[in-house]
Amino acid sequence: MAKDIEASAEPAAEYSAKDYHDPPPAPLVDFDELTKWSFYRAVIAEFIATLLFLYITVLTVIGYKSQSDTANGGDECGGVGILGIAWAFGGMIFILVYCTAGISGGHINPAVTFGLFLARKVSLIRALLYMVAQSLGAICGVGLVKAFQKSYYNRYGGGANELAAGYNKGTGLGAEIIGTFVLVYTVFSATDPKRNARDSHVPVLAPLPIGFAVFMVHLATIPITGTGINPARSFGAAVIYNNEKAWDDHWIFWVGPFIGAAIAAFYHQYILRAAAIKALGSFRSNA
Repeated sequence: MAKDIEASAEPAAEYSAKDYHDPPPAPLVDFDELTKWSFYRAVIAEFIATLLFLYITVLTVIGYKSQSDTANGGDECGGVGILGIAWAFGGMIFILVYCTAGISGGHINPAVTFGLFLARKVSLIRALLYMVAQSLGAICGVGLVKAFQKSYYNRYGGGANELAAGYNKGTGLGAEIIGTFVLVYTVFSATDPKRNARDSHVPVLAPLPIGFAVFMVHLATIPITGTGINPARSFGAAVIYNNEKAWDDHWIFWVGPFIGAAIAAFYHQYILRAAAIKALGSFRSNA
């Protein structure tokens, strides 16, 4: 009889066994992080990555406008075009996420950090310092562009995000919300521990879908807002360019991405992963 019970229990044990483990939720406030060098190393990595991201991408934008400026000897079909700009943003995210994922998680975007904070993947202290580092890195990256090419920088708009003529604020806000949702949803899916356990190649390729998400969103929204989906990117360009038009609708590039990130975090954690139902089931079983 005992053998029969053991035999019947074995399949159940195998069925209930998980081949992956969700990491425990990050504490809301973790002061111990402030005593660890790994924490400051991660903050520095976010600063440098965002600096490099803005330097390369804003240079690409200004180079395209310069080469296609017919009033100054350019060719209307010259330069990399919108497709090339989208590749620059997506490609840099792919490269930088690959380089920094093992150090800081490779956020390079306050909206991504905010979404991961809402999902309890990072603590409040880490999220705040990441956002500060990303914003400062963006300012420094655009500052380098202006220092090296000041005349071109001022002439061609400094790579600042602005709402395009013919679009109202609601359209711009909606574009930023949906675009950031696509990006942050991709981040959650690409770093999901359940998927990583099932498909061993996923952790290696995780930066690729994230970079492609940035690329695709830029193709869709460059004509509307110049594509923000990254408050640090918009803030850094606005600070260095410091033009009234760049600040007029700047709130869109913070509010939109944060709303989109919050929706993506809720959708992935509480609908796709059913975190609320799992928590309720755990509570009932313990009771």
